[in-house]
Amino acid sequence: MKKLLINFFKPITILFAVTLLVTGCSGENTESSGGDAGETASVTPAVEAVKARYGSLPLSERLSGTVVADNQVVLYPEISGRITQVHVRTGDNVQKGDPLVSLEDKQYQEQVEQARANLKINQAQLKQAQAQYRELESEYRRTRQLSEKELSSDLEMERMEAQMESAEADVELAEAQVEQAQSTLEERQEMLSQTVVRAPITGTVGQRNAEMGMQVGSNTQLFTIGDLDNLRVEVVLTDNMLNDISVGQTANIHVGDQVIEAGLSRISPFLNNVTRSTEGEIDVENENNILRPGMFVPVDILYGESQQATLIPTSGLYSDPNTGNAGVYVATSLGSEIQPAEQVNADNPPPLTEATEVQFREVDVIAEGRMEVAVDGVEPGDWVVIVGQDLLSEGRNQARVRTSSWERILAMQGMQRQDLLQRVLDSIQTANE
Repeated sequence: MKKLLINFFKPITILFAVTLLVTGCSGENTESSGGDAGETASVTPAVEAVKARYGSLPLSERLSGTVVADNQVVLYPEISGRITQVHVRTGDNVQKGDPLVSLEDKQYQEQVEQARANLKINQAQLKQAQAQYRELESEYRRTRQLSEKELSSDLEMERMEAQMESAEADVELAEAQVEQAQSTLEERQEMLSQTVVRAPITGTVGQRNAEMGMQVGSNTQLFTIGDLDNLRVEVVLTDNMLNDISVGQTANIHVGDQVIEAGLSRISPFLNNVTRSTEGEIDVENENNILRPGMFVPVDILYGESQQATLIPTSGLYSDPNTGNAGVYVATSLGSEIQPAEQVNADNPPPLTEATEVQFREVDVIAEGRMEVAVDGVEPGDWVVIVGQDLLSEGRNQARVRTSSWERILAMQGMQRQDLLQRVLDSIQTANE
């Protein structure tokens, strides 16, 4: 891991060195060794150093997050049809139940009327069956009374009972037909209501794909809608990260030069059996509307602190390409009482020291943060070179040092490589003018 960190920051260190040489290594940074013009000039390189300090290192994991709106859904029509009206535009705020799109409904209205007429027919048939049943029921009671007085035959009673059973069956059939017709009417009314696509939630409309006259089906995406006031950031967590990261830990979300602090809200307990990773979610209140669904944002999950040790910026670690040894360069003649030079104007950097001794020291990395490392082998107060190590790896043991503050170095380490390169190019252009 130490080698990985060194290799990652090496291009940035080289860019730092170019910046330093451009802004501070004009005539004052070279010393001629004497002799005629044919002799090779001995150059004392210019480097930049920061004072090592003692403390604990915040342990963090840098992840890439995707911003998703709360209740973010994609809307599709439930039926096919031609769009006759679009009620909203991209960016409109809507309430749950508000109409968004209307489809042509003539066909569905006709189906509703047909179903309503069929229901009336079946209701009339039910009344007719019930009336016939009541009539037979009265006749049956009279026949039964006559039978009890032995004024009616058993055959007549059996005939009446059979007619009663048939009439009862007719009533039951008519009732079933009414229920079926009622169900059909409700189904047709539901289909008619689906000709108006309504907002399923309260939120903001986006990604409009609905236009007047457009023929749509159940696979046609109309809108995306979501709550932009309450968002969540989704991050991917590997199985190894789960040993340190847990729900409730602080998450710093970086949006440009702003940082939103939130808490890790939840972690899915199920890991993908191929990638061995799972998903974490961070709930965020989008108070200043600086987040947008679909954005990719860097997220730092803070999961603790290291033991107390000597801390240096990550860019101070250096791997000598000639020997392969990993360590740091220390300006040994600069004492801990020396204070960082104050840089008031970026175009007018503070002066360099006189040529001073530098020494390479191997170190052991105890803990690693995103921009700082805890090491063993350097004492608090030592001035550690963080820019220009490549110039010292050629066997030089002296350098002119510009003392820098932690804040400046960490800010430079946090810059995107493209921004840093642009700064270097701007500096070169200024120097050549």
